[in-house]
Amino acid sequence: MKEKKAKANILIVDDDVNICKTLRLILEENGYNVDIAHTGKEAVEKSKRKTYHAALLDIRLPDVQGTELLTSMRETTPKMVKIMVTGYPALENAVNALNYGADAYIIKPVNPEKLIEVLEEKLREQKEKEVITEEKIAAFVKTRTEKLLQELQ
Repeated sequence: MKEKKAKANILIVDDDVNICKTLRLILEENGYNVDIAHTGKEAVEKSKRKTYHAALLDIRLPDVQGTELLTSMRETTPKMVKIMVTGYPALENAVNALNYGADAYIIKPVNPEKLIEVLEEKLREQKEKEVITEEKIAAFVKTRTEKLLQELQ
């Protein structure tokens, strides 16, 4: 029997063990590989060692605010989808999260269907950007090659 390939690697960053277990269960049931970090420092270290397609970040962690973590992770893994998950649904938190580079903002308690819907939408957008970039590179190489060949003639 052929092993099914995971949809994507997801990093959950939350200091609440029960929330981590719940999110992991939801994501793994939907075919994702999941790792967990309980601090911002642990999240940054893990993201340096492994490629994650997305991260679910709590807005309040023991060692750092989620918005600070967004900035750090944008530097280490700029293309990773970053979704803020918070139990503190304030407009200011949402605006700050988006300003610091969050791709989406979800309020706890997390609705499993909504989480998967948002995650899949953001991962699809990420993949489309990669395709566009590859097409631009291919077009540049083709144009540059043609120009160089013309100069040689």
